[in-house]
Order: sequence, then structure tokens, then C-alpha cells
Amino acid sequence: MTLILYVTKADGQRQLYHREKVVKTCLRLGSSQEVADKVADEVEKSLYDGMETREILQLIFKILGRYRPSVRYQICLRRGLSLLKSQPDFERFIQILLREHGYDVKPNQIIRGRCVEHEVDAVASKEGRTYIVEVKHHHNYHALTGLDEGRIARAVFEDITEGFEDGLNDLKVDKAMIICNTKFSRHAERYTKCRGILKIGWNSPPGNSLQNMVDEKNLYPITCLKGLTVETREKLTSAGVLLLKQLTTRKLGAISRDTGLPRATLAQLAEQAQMLKDTPSAEAKESHSNSPLS
Repeated sequence: MTLILYVTKADGQRQLYHREKVVKTCLRLGSSQEVADKVADEVEKSLYDGMETREILQLIFKILGRYRPSVRYQICLRRGLSLLKSQPDFERFIQILLREHGYDVKPNQIIRGRCVEHEVDAVASKEGRTYIVEVKHHHNYHALTGLDEGRIARAVFEDITEGFEDGLNDLKVDKAMIICNTKFSRHAERYTKCRGILKIGWNSPPGNSLQNMVDEKNLYPITCLKGLTVETREKLTSAGVLLLKQLTTRKLGAISRDTGLPRATLAQLAEQAQMLKDTPSAEAKESHSNSPLS
């Protein structure tokens, strides 16, 4: 039987409830199809018209935790990315992500344009094409990345290109690239498409979004660990530990020396990180779906 009721998104908009979105969320969290269907059945017993998607997600985590204990230690990727510090942590995270996807990355470059010098977050090259990279981070992951970021990227691209033509720099740039942890506004979508700016956001471009890129390379930030204190997070990121995989592959003694954190604390975090690192299932990776409750 198909339920016909509405749920309320974070921006206040109402949309029809779709069972398959709950199922896909479970698959992304590493459940089997059978468990995902059971969780959806239980979720639907608690649904009411106008229920917030945030409440539904919390309910999914609670129910799924009975079948998959590792979920108890997990924060959704979208929120985990928002918990990173904008500078330098998110910028460094993006630089790592681009390198893992085959880009040659030079971080924090100052480039002379025709009019002024510009500091760009990175210069990235791949398959003979060079991009200037502008990174935009929002702590509110429901916020939209708007038109201004596109305008700025376009203006910087034009001035640097004209500087190259005038012999003021030796960097021939093919395109501007904007990477953010949220969705783009409709105006931003239209402008970046019109101006030929490559944009990578939470749900775009289809099949190669920020979410897909993280999933494909298993590059989950340490902020996906539930219960990680701000102090511990600061010590880890200051020592260059940004990813769950770093907690599971680096020697704990070395991390302890670099951070001042007790080995026992690190051992517990590493155990939880290993559980979460192994969570994404083949089904979830193959789906490449956007966060269904966002």
C-alpha cells in the first residue's frame, strides 16, 4: 500500500513522502535491501502528515542502529562536511579529494591578473586542462551557494586570463571551478552553465557530485564520527588528520605524539572509524543517489 502524505523539508517546503528515499538512505548507510525494507516499514508506522525530514532521518538512524550497530557512531556525510572548519580544514579536504581523483593540485596560489593579483584556493590540472579552484564552505548545510560565487569566479578567471595574454603570469587557465558542500541556487546553476564554470556541489553534477566523489574514494572526514568533541577534533585536524582512513592506517603512537591525545582515546576512535569506513555497501556505491532526505 502506498502512503499518500506530505513531509516538510528543511527549507519549509512540503513534498510527497516517497518510501524509496528511506530505502536509499539505508542502503547508503550500508544496510542490505532486506534490512532497508524492514526499516522503511517501521519508519512508516511513525509517520504523520507534515513530519520534518530531519525527524525521519533521526528515526532511520535509530531503527537501523538495531540492525547495524556501527550506525550508532555515525553522522551523515552532509552534516559531517559542514562541521569541518572552513579554513583550512575544508579547503585541505577538497585538495585531498581532487588529488585522489587524479588532479595535480597546487594549493593557495597567488596569480597576477591584468588588473590585480588574485589568491585562489588551488590550481588543479587533469588531462591537459587547468582550472582555478574556488572553495566555498557552509556551516549550515541547507544553505544554498548563490550567484555571487559564480560572478567572482568568472571575474577572477577573466583577469588571470588577460594577465596571461599580457605576459604578466605564465598560467594558461582553461576554466574556473567552484566546489562547495551544499546545493547551488537556481541562479547559480544558470550562470555557471552559461559561463562555462565547472561546479561541484552536494548534488551536482549528476554522477560526479561532491557526495559521489567522497563515496567513490572512501574519503569520509573525521567529523562523521558521532561524539567527537570539538577539542579532540581541533587537535586531530591541526595534526593533519582529516579523514577516517588516516585514523585507521596511521600509527596511533605517532598521532598521539602529534596531537597530545591519549592512545586509549585514539584506539577507541580508530575502532569506530574502521567500522564506519567499512560501512558503505556495494549497493550504496552503485546507486550514486543524492541524499534522499535533503
